[in-house]
Amino acid sequence: MANVSAAAHSFGETDGDTVYHRPVDLVHLARHTLGNRDLEREILQIFVRQSALYMDRLRGAKTGTERQMAAHTIKGSARGIGAWEVADLAEVIESRNGAREAIKALAASIEKTNRFISGLLSDYPED
Repeated sequence: MANVSAAAHSFGETDGDTVYHRPVDLVHLARHTLGNRDLEREILQIFVRQSALYMDRLRGAKTGTERQMAAHTIKGSARGIGAWEVADLAEVIESRNGAREAIKALAASIEKTNRFISGLLSDYPED
């Protein structure tokens, strides 16, 4: 795996070179929204809702397939906004079928990311 976070290191999934400073890569987000602040706001709001929904699905999954599907959805959503740590932890769960420690780490990373997003959203100008 080329881009796995330091948070995933404890699960043996990184070379230790990747370090994240912000929960969301704002340059990545701006590049993908072409700098459209309204679109950024909408996408961030969707991430917050979707991450909570799929984290609940991940915790309530009855089968490995259900865990993998929830983790895969979180991973894709996180990559879309540049939440690399969240994406990398979700990838660990997706590939290892939901180790309890990895799920706890993912939940903490999502919480941190969503707090960061809440701060960003409060700074976005309203139309």
